[in-house]
Order: sequence, then structure tokens, then C-alpha cells
Amino acid sequence: MNVWIIEDEEAAARRLEKLVTSIDPSIQITRRMDSIIETLTAIQEGPLPDLLFLDIQLADGLSFEIFNHTKIDKPIIFTTAYDQYAIQAFKVNAIDYLLKPIKKVELERSIQKFKTWANTEAFNYGKLAEILKKDKPSQRFLLKVGQRLRLVDTADAAYFFSEDKITFLVDWKGQRFALDQSLEKLEESLDADQFFRVNRQFIIHLKSIGEMIAYSKSRVKILLDPSTKPEVVVSTERSPHFKRWLTGER
Repeated sequence: MNVWIIEDEEAAARRLEKLVTSIDPSIQITRRMDSIIETLTAIQEGPLPDLLFLDIQLADGLSFEIFNHTKIDKPIIFTTAYDQYAIQAFKVNAIDYLLKPIKKVELERSIQKFKTWANTEAFNYGKLAEILKKDKPSQRFLLKVGQRLRLVDTADAAYFFSEDKITFLVDWKGQRFALDQSLEKLEESLDADQFFRVNRQFIIHLKSIGEMIAYSKSRVKILLDPSTKPEVVVSTERSPHFKRWLTGER
């Protein structure tokens, strides 16, 4: 089995290679790269390996940029220090998502998962990618308003927020409705191009942003439309991703 390791930290790349070969000495690390440019060049030269280990933060940017320039129909195990990219990763052929520092037992499980899938008769990784990409966002919510049931389309949601352990949907008229889903579940199902979780309490629609104000520690304060009483400030760890989301980079 041939494997590529794409990792911009030399020590992390060496450790990963050592772990992989200790788990299965028959695995051949045929290439190691540390940047988007180098990876794209290697893909063009071909052939692709059986499996790729791909870090998310590379020397010249986020590795998701690779998929904007080429198609990879081989399985990928993402390795990263950040957990917020998991949903995006599984839309581009990811079969697993490992958080650094990578534990040997978790890596072994990931490699076994790959082998199981690879040994499945007529397994098609391209088909897997299509299935993952077709994991559509939820389109509507069935809400109880008094004794009545009401359907609210996702397009009618300006933002979602949590208060006293209850999740609310706020529509464009400012009406709010209680939901039986957590913000964590909503974050997984909503269209990431339109909605962004700015902090632990709020997930907002792009068009609900009325005004943005520079805040302390490089954060951003948002005035929502419709307005809301709780102050909405993008958390420190989410601020860089929020700014990329605004420009469509994510």
C-alpha cells in the first residue's frame, strides 16, 4: 500500500511516518510534502497513492484549497490540531479525522477502517465522495406553537441561539420558536455557506448581519437584524474563520 503524508511540520511528519510503519511495516510512504503547491504538482505528475494523510494547516494555507483546483478520488485521513473543520473534511473524501497529537490506537483504527473499505468488493471511493457531498442540509423544521404545528423553512431562519438550555430559531420577522435540537446538531446540518456558528450561543445567517464592529482581541461584535438583546461577539478562536467565511473562503 502506497501512502502520501502532507504535513508542514517536519517533526509531526516524521512521527506520523514512524507510527504508520510501526502499525503496518508493509505500508510505503512514497512522498512527503508540506504545501498546497507541492501537493498539486505531485497530483498532476501522478499517480495518486492508495491513501493520503493530509494536514489542514499547511505552509501556504488551508489544504482545502487543493480541492478547488483538482479532484482527488482516493481516501484521505485528515490530521489536524483543530476540530472545527470536521464537517468540511468529510465532504472531500475523508474517511477519518484525527486530532493532534495523534494517538497510535486511533491511527491504527483509521488504517484498519481504510483496509476494511479497500477490501470491500467493488468499493468505489468516488461514489463515497458523492454520497458525502449529497448529505444535504435540513430544509425545514416542524415546530409546535401552542397546540398548533407549524413548518418553518431553513430559508426563513435569520439565526439560532441557545438560552437556558433551550434552542430557539428566530425568523426574519423577529419571531422566535423553540426547537428540540441542540446548536451542535444544527451546526452539522445547516448550509455552511449561509450559516456560521459565531460562538457557543449563536449560529447566524449571513444576511442577518446588520453591522459589524471591531472588538477587543481581534474579535468582531455583530449587530443582528432582526435585533437581539444578548450581545453577539464572535469568539476569539472563531474570528479568523468567521472573516474567511464572510468572503466565501472558509
